[in-house]
Order: sequence, then structure tokens, then C-alpha cells
Amino acid sequence: MAEPILLIMAAGMGSRYGGLKQMDPIGPAGEVIPHYSVYDAKRAGFKRVVFLIKHEIEEDFKRLVGEPVARHMEVRYAFQELDKIPAPFTVPGDRRKPWGTGHAVLCCADLLDAPFAAINADDFYGADAFRTAYDFLSKAKDGERAHWMMVGYRLDHTTTANGYVSRGVCSVGEDGCLTGVTERTHIVESSDGPLYTEDGLHYTLLPGDSPVSMNLWGFTGSFLDELRVGFPVFLEKAIRENPLKAEYLLPFIVNDALEHGRADVRVLPSDGQWFGVTYPEDRPTVVNAVRRMTDEGFYPSPLWP
Repeated sequence: MAEPILLIMAAGMGSRYGGLKQMDPIGPAGEVIPHYSVYDAKRAGFKRVVFLIKHEIEEDFKRLVGEPVARHMEVRYAFQELDKIPAPFTVPGDRRKPWGTGHAVLCCADLLDAPFAAINADDFYGADAFRTAYDFLSKAKDGERAHWMMVGYRLDHTTTANGYVSRGVCSVGEDGCLTGVTERTHIVESSDGPLYTEDGLHYTLLPGDSPVSMNLWGFTGSFLDELRVGFPVFLEKAIRENPLKAEYLLPFIVNDALEHGRADVRVLPSDGQWFGVTYPEDRPTVVNAVRRMTDEGFYPSPLWP
């Protein structure tokens, strides 16, 4: 079986953060978050990485992120652009927002010739998550149904004191498989635990140990077929109903496959602490955590000599 691939989605601009946070140094020798993801993935067994970026950042991204990694692993690049959509569809004139994570994966399809893990560039997932993903993907194969995976984190390990976050709150069956993902787009911390709101006025408490998706998914080739079939259906509705903001998101695609019995998704729990830089105020927390792990010898410095 072909070796699993790590796909890092780095085409987003980070609107709430205010810039290209995937290239903002957080390590003691100038490392960025994707460097730690790739390092942990390499230790877990991954040998190939695909970076999904935009042409506008290609030169800087390759210099700052990709080239140090390419000395140690096979590195390939793919590009997510708004006009990379099938005929006869065209991009609405005022559309600026990318088409979402489902479209991002689809833009990489030609490079994904083996089971793959897909992650965000601006999330720090921890070494255990990549070991778990590699172990699953190195044995993954489809039968009559597709067999995929996601790493689930405790909700209270993924919030920030600096604002609201969006999380896919997961329902898990007794067999450890995902039964559905509910997108909560406005979750805040409180003294009682995480709260979510739909209208900005009324808040509902969520259990802190609720499993959530941080977009660390593991897929076989069958998922690419799902994307190819589903994307035109999404575009037809999106351009008609919400042409400027609609997104083709991985949780929605997975949910549809689950609801129609085309796949099962194993939820692999992680008790690790997630770190991210949703807001500029989050950056010191990530910097301090990485410094501590470096001082304790978990990471070398520099990370990619």
C-alpha cells in the first residue's frame, strides 16, 4: 500500500487574525506552526507532504515554510484559486472568499494517490494526533463502504479567552464512529464552561468534554470521488442562494456521506491540548507553549537544520 500523505491547507488568509498567520514565526528559531505539524508527522511515519496554498503567497511560503521541510521530506504544492471550478460555473463578480476546505482538498486531488490526512496550517495538533492518524491510514482501505477517520479533541481544550471560535461538535456512537457533526459558529469561554449562541443574545452551555473536529481528517481515495460528485451540486445552490459567502466544508461533506450510508468515520480521541492563533492575542500562548516543549527536549531547536 502507498505511504500515507499529509495535506496541509494553507490558502486561507486568517481574516480574524489579520494576516498570514501560517507564516508568522512562533518557534525559538523562527519556526512556524506548519513546521511543527510536519515535524510531528515525520516522527509518526509520514514521508510526503502536500502544501495547499495560493499563488499570491507562493514565493514567500516556499522560502519560509516549504524549503526547510524539503531537505527532509518529499514536498509538493497545489493551489486553491477561486476560478478553479468546473464548467459551466463562473465565479460571482464580487466573490473574494475561498470556496472552503472541501474545494481545497479537491484542488489537490491529482497529488493524493494514497490515503491522506488533511489538516489546517494554523492549528497546532500535537504529536499524538499524527501518530494516531498515521497508524489508521497506513492500514486504511475501502470496502463496500468508505472507511475514514477524524481526530477528536475535547471542546474545552480548543477554545480561547480572546474571542469566539467555530467548532464542529461531534456525535459519536457506542462503536466509536461518528454519527454527525453540528457546526457551532460562535463558541465562547465562560466560568461555567463553553457556551454557544446562534443569535448573539441567547447562550447555551456545552459539555467541556464534547468531542470536536479541528479539521484533522483521514481519508481514502473514495473521498475524492465524494468531492467530485458533490462540488457541482454545492455550486449550483451556492451561486443561487449565497454567492459571496457559501463554503464547501469538510464536515458537511462527511455528514452527507454518513447520512446516506456511504461511509463510516472512526473518531480517534486526543487528550492533547490544541493550540491555535485565531486572534493576535493568542500568539503569546502558542509561543510560550512551544518554548516550554523545546526547553523540555520534546522539540529540537532549530527544528529543521
